[in-house]
Amino acid sequence: MDISTIIFLVVIAGLIFYVIGFYNNLVSYKNRYENGFSQIEVQLKRRYDLIPNLVETAKAYMKHESETLEAVIKARNEAMGGLQAASANPGDLAAMGNLAGAEGALSGALGKLSVVMEAYPDLKANENMMQVSEELTSTENKVAFARQAFNDAVTTYNTYKQTFPPVLLAATFGHGPDASLLEFEDSAEIQAAPKVSF
Repeated sequence: MDISTIIFLVVIAGLIFYVIGFYNNLVSYKNRYENGFSQIEVQLKRRYDLIPNLVETAKAYMKHESETLEAVIKARNEAMGGLQAASANPGDLAAMGNLAGAEGALSGALGKLSVVMEAYPDLKANENMMQVSEELTSTENKVAFARQAFNDAVTTYNTYKQTFPPVLLAATFGHGPDASLLEFEDSAEIQAAPKVSF
């Protein structure tokens, strides 16, 4: 073998190892953001499980506010549907947008419930209500942290995919459109955990 053949084979081997490394990085970054979304999913499911407890506790005191309570449950169910769709394809622009919209509606319904509950001092003093409210607030904080971790992972994935030379090969390996961040419409309000006061 002459020197030019050896150099050619070394260059080809180097390119093959580079492409393998590039592919492995894409898979790793995608797995990170999908794992980040699964953490959001865990916290949102916990939140959705707490809401019926909140409504049940409030029902006994708020017999004349059934419309508000029904709106909270409806918004919760829509948010659960949005979460299921987003879970099927984390990072998808439409799924993330639908989930963000549903979460915004749920936060709005919970805010209205909080305002209505102000008129019921016995409800505000109820031990079950205080416990559920504390758990809900804690879960809201966990959702915010999980969403930040997910968005960081999505940003890392998209940035890597958009750099040169990965941008040339990403679509070839099945990494077409960029992953979408999960941004709630009322992001300023979400940054501060909702106040469920009693």
